[in-house]
Amino acid sequence: MEQVLYDYTRQDHDGASCTAHAWAKVPEALMPPERDAAKARIKALLKAHDAVLVAHYYVDGDIQDLALETGGCVADSLEMARFGRDHAAKTLVVAGVRFMGESAKILSPDKRVLMPDLDATCSLDLGCPADEFAAFCDAHPDRTVVVYANTSAAVKARADWMVTSSCALGIVNHLKDQGRKILWAPDRHLGRYIQEQTGADMLLWNGACIVHDEFKGLELDLLKRDHPEAKVLVHPESPASVVAQADVVGSTTQILNAVLKGDAPAYIIATDNGLMHRIRQLAPDKTLIEAPTAGRSATCKSCAHCPWMAMNALQGIVACLEQGSGEIHVPEPTRAQALGCIERMLDFTAAHPAVLQTPGLVRNIGAA
Repeated sequence: MEQVLYDYTRQDHDGASCTAHAWAKVPEALMPPERDAAKARIKALLKAHDAVLVAHYYVDGDIQDLALETGGCVADSLEMARFGRDHAAKTLVVAGVRFMGESAKILSPDKRVLMPDLDATCSLDLGCPADEFAAFCDAHPDRTVVVYANTSAAVKARADWMVTSSCALGIVNHLKDQGRKILWAPDRHLGRYIQEQTGADMLLWNGACIVHDEFKGLELDLLKRDHPEAKVLVHPESPASVVAQADVVGSTTQILNAVLKGDAPAYIIATDNGLMHRIRQLAPDKTLIEAPTAGRSATCKSCAHCPWMAMNALQGIVACLEQGSGEIHVPEPTRAQALGCIERMLDFTAAHPAVLQTPGLVRNIGAA
């Protein structure tokens, strides 16, 4: 089955691409008095609705801060899923992208799950349509189906395992030891990296993250020459030429921990720049440098930010709590079918916590 990489910049009949639509929906930044009023209103609404705010590292810093101030969490997609499942709140407000809200609803069907904007999606999700993926699986029935978290509930419903970037290596190694051949979707860069690290027999879907796919190996090499003291931390959704130059390859949490525990004075970081907010709070003494996504003559040297993550705003959180808008629904039997692959991952990581603590590749990073 031939797979064509989804073109996120291709214009539709209105003359706009899906990324252009996303950037157009990003709310305008609030002025300080409006921001303070929105945060106060959200705090009151969270209490009134027995709700908790769960935020991804890539969303706006004000939302991250608010989640922590109100007893919620700021985390990667794995910890978001666990936190929402285990928290006593009856309503989960998920600040992230749609697959994260769907995962929360799959794990907590009796809870109300709200999102600031239901149009906030993910290029990996868009690039792996459920019907095409089902046909791909049907063509390779001998393979164990492993899907990345960045997929729809319908795709997860067809999978044997779900993984996140923090546990993918450990789970694929486990399956390889069992003699399994793997069908992997959707991120081809992450799949290739795991395949190289484990030696597993993996058939890869041709998808990519529009943020990480833009990091440039040549430009990173030039940047490293300017900052020889800096360690390079790379998310495995990045191209091979970028991963090859990394001191640490890991998930958002693993990258954060590499900065906190590392002894280098500076770090070049190749992931969505939303993560910088939390790292700067926890490691104010470290110098953080964004990895390059464009050449030296570009207007924006490093523009690593997801337009769909940027759609999350304080205004949207107020609206979803006041109006009940942005509610996530995952119909049966899709929810029940998807639940199995998520619970399998959560059970595995609970039984093998070490797979979450160690990045997939570490070179001379000191304590990290």
